Amino acid sequence: MNTSSLDRTLDRANSDVVLIVDDVPDNLAVLHDALDESGYTVLVATDGASALKRALQALPDIVLLDAMMPGMDGFEVAKRLKSTPQTAHIPIIFMTGLTETEHLVAALDAGGVDYVTKPIKPKEVLARMHVHMQGARQARQARNALDAFGYASITVRASDGRLMWQTPLARDLLLAYYGTSAPQAPQPVVDWLRRHLKDAEAQIEPPRLSAELGPRRLTLRLNRQTGDDDWLIVMQEVSEAAVVESISLAFKLTAKEAEVLYWVIKGKINRDIGDILGSSPATVKKHLERVYAKLGVETRTAAAGMAMSRIRQLHPNFEG
Repeated sequence: MNTSSLDRTLDRANSDVVLIVDDVPDNLAVLHDALDESGYTVLVATDGASALKRALQALPDIVLLDAMMPGMDGFEVAKRLKSTPQTAHIPIIFMTGLTETEHLVAALDAGGVDYVTKPIKPKEVLARMHVHMQGARQARQARNALDAFGYASITVRASDGRLMWQTPLARDLLLAYYGTSAPQAPQPVVDWLRRHLKDAEAQIEPPRLSAELGPRRLTLRLNRQTGDDDWLIVMQEVSEAAVVESISLAFKLTAKEAEVLYWVIKGKINRDIGDILGSSPATVKKHLERVYAKLGVETRTAAAGMAMSRIRQLHPNFEG
């Protein structure tokens, strides 16, 4: 594997990346040439340990995996790839000379999405890859788009709480709010998921889960089922500072007036707001009177309602 090929794996705009795992050099050569001619970036590994290392480093778009290898066989490699959040989403196509039903079932049970039988026919492999990579590519694009717009996503297996995959943003948020990282999802998230499984299975959206970290809040929404026992959860972080700034800009309020209005939305009385902001209730009242004038309203309820409506347009996950 040369350096230029390895560099190209980092740029998915150039080509899709395939990892071939086989301990027989002739098999590797045949597939490598066919895939390279078809425009794929090809990585190779000749044993299970190097396959796991290469997959974690390069995060290929698909893995072509020999089922029977000395030492760690393909079934074990697949299980480890699927139990690692960073690689769990990668489709695996088994290559096997074993056609007995129990071996094919074992391949699928280990996490394979498909299999091809040996001797390998490159055209058949390319056709199978195309089918599975379309779905994988769309899923990857969707996850990247979520991260780009500030929405992090994870997939959690309900039965054992295992984190099947996570976006980079999701990893950072889970570590910040819950102090945990893969392979297990945070226990509060698992408990929340299990509590609302029946609603989710009936396509009734359950209440969202929230976690707070100082002035920041993380909101988790159960999105959909992605497998027999796997659930996609979408998260977004909302900062009080960002919401206050939005209020200030939307209604042309001073920073202090925006802070007062924010805490009115949260249901706080003037005395409580004064304690939070380090001001007297009388000062809070004066700020609030100026807020009423700028919004063109006369009551606390009307001001809160108008502000809440605007905030939900700008911060859909905000909860007053």
